[in-house]
Parts: sequence; C-alpha cells; structure tokens
Amino acid sequence: MTTAREHEVHHDAAVHHRAAAHHFEAAAKHQRLAAEADDKDDVVTTAHHAYIAYGHQLQAVHHAEKAAIEDEEVDHDDVDNH
Repeated sequence: MTTAREHEVHHDAAVHHRAAAHHFEAAAKHQRLAAEADDKDDVVTTAHHAYIAYGHQLQAVHHAEKAAIEDEEVDHDDVDNH
C-alpha cells in the first residue's frame, strides 16, 4: 500500500518527468531549426537555435535527474522500513 508521503514523492517525480519531457521536446525543436538554418548556411540562426537547444537539454537532464532521485528516495524508504 502506498503511503501519503510516497504518493507525494511520486507526484513530485511525475512533475519532474513532465518538465524533462517538455525540455527534451523543445531541445529537439531547436535542433531541427538549427539544422534547417545550417542547410541555408545561416550561421547566426544556427548558433542561436543551437544555443537555445543546449539550454533546454540542460534543463531536461536536470529534471530527469530530479525525478530519478525522487523515485529512488521512495524505493530506499521501502527497503529501510522492512
């Protein structure tokens, strides 16, 4: 049975999973835009979109790590309580 605390931690993890997904999608979008600009030899637009993509990637990884830590915390609590 899931405790109220476990439910809260899993909810927090879900929020981080969704944020990670959002940032990964945004990073992919800007990578595609950078590629399109590269096809046109537009180095300024390429650099702009690549920079934005990189920022989203960093945020995505941060949120994915936070989600993993939240989920792991509950798993460790289960082991510690048995």
